[in-house]
Amino acid sequence: MPQIPRAIARHPAFGPLRTLRTPRRVQDFLDTIPINHERRGETCSSPLVTLRRRSAHCMEGALVAALAIWMQGGEPLIMDLKTSADDVDHVVALFRRHERWGAVAKTNHAVLRYREPIFRDLHALAASFFHEYTLPNGKKTLRSYSHPFDLRRYAGDWVASSDPLWDLERAIDRSPHEPLLGRAQIAGLRPADPIEIRAGKLREW
Repeated sequence: MPQIPRAIARHPAFGPLRTLRTPRRVQDFLDTIPINHERRGETCSSPLVTLRRRSAHCMEGALVAALAIWMQGGEPLIMDLKTSADDVDHVVALFRRHERWGAVAKTNHAVLRYREPIFRDLHALAASFFHEYTLPNGKKTLRSYSHPFDLRRYAGDWVASSDPLWDLERAIDRSPHEPLLGRAQIAGLRPADPIEIRAGKLREW
């Protein structure tokens, strides 16, 4: 797999990312970036545009995190968490420590956040998001998770493009996914408790 190009590693806009030596520090940095409310329309920005604009939603934050991890010698891996049709997918950046998986995440909610590298496989990591992934009526909506999407395989410029990355978003959405549960399990799901629903309404930005 190709390593990070020198021009990207030395780009002035990515200077703050060069100091982020661990996924924990990547998450700490990501938490300082305000949420992108997309008030002027939907966006899907490269890390360069995101850092210059200084706001990010989950996909944009995951790309910034993946770039930071790549700059420190890791793999720029993305995982898509796919929901039922009445909810919105979530995207996280993956990393591994001591043969265990963790995730860096950007969200405006109290849940769906950073995951410590304690998970043996991606099914377990994805399942850790399941119970808190609910609608206001208590419906639990998480359905599947993608195989690790290696951004080095993407043909376009996902790092510094000035154009929206809709092609990349579609590629991740269409990449192979694994189900978290079957139809019988879905039919038997218990709705979230009222206190869980209230907790899910907390916003950071």
